[in-house]
Amino acid sequence: MAELDDCLAAASAFADVSRTMLHAAATGRSATELKPDRTFVTDTDRAIEQRLRELIADRFPQHGIWGEEFGRERPGAEWQWILDPIDGTAQFIASIPVYATLIALARGGVPVLGLMDFPAIGERWLGAEGRATTRNGEICRTSGTTDLASAMMSTSSPDFYSEAERPVLDALRQATRWRIYGGAALSYARLASGRTDLACDTRFQVYDFACFRPIIEGAGGVVTDWEGRSLTLESGPRVLAAATPELHGAALKRGCAAEHGRV
Repeated sequence: MAELDDCLAAASAFADVSRTMLHAAATGRSATELKPDRTFVTDTDRAIEQRLRELIADRFPQHGIWGEEFGRERPGAEWQWILDPIDGTAQFIASIPVYATLIALARGGVPVLGLMDFPAIGERWLGAEGRATTRNGEICRTSGTTDLASAMMSTSSPDFYSEAERPVLDALRQATRWRIYGGAALSYARLASGRTDLACDTRFQVYDFACFRPIIEGAGGVVTDWEGRSLTLESGPRVLAAATPELHGAALKRGCAAEHGRV
């Protein structure tokens, strides 16, 4: 699709701009605030999102925009750009190099393009509907793991889980062979490249997860909410991703059983 090709090229150009701005900001200290939801925001978050909004409005004036810092523009548009200028702002503040810019494009509420750019490590994942996902321009694939007991699992932070959700985390931790914490979006990117097998999270917003679907599905994996429904702009806040349909089904079954007190 020619229109999607144009959007893929544009997304990469937008990420180049964000990467340059993040590189410049990483050498100093950004002014930091704590938002009402007790997540961090910096002046760099706002500056990057504002610049990306300007670039999108100039190139795609009919498209909508939904960003973490400045909300929605043209929410009724068929095409919607979803922006997280710095995913992992706390890690950015702490200079832990897993922070990223996340860019997604949805058509009719379904994410059809996803990009994750990690400037500190020089890596970028790009996925689009009907196409193979790439990491730095090379096709990547999920691990192919089907057995829950063999899976390496990631979650952003155990602190994010409510008391009612903790049984799901505990059940999956007990069922898998190893756990990785604190990777933010990089855990989902590594899953697409076959380095991890399973990812479970909660307290996500649309700009946290919209890019996951094209990237993970384009690499052979599965990503849904905790009820097994495909991710759309209406989804959230709970996400489950796996390298294969078999692994995803096993994790979904165990998580559901735990949530309802059957484990």
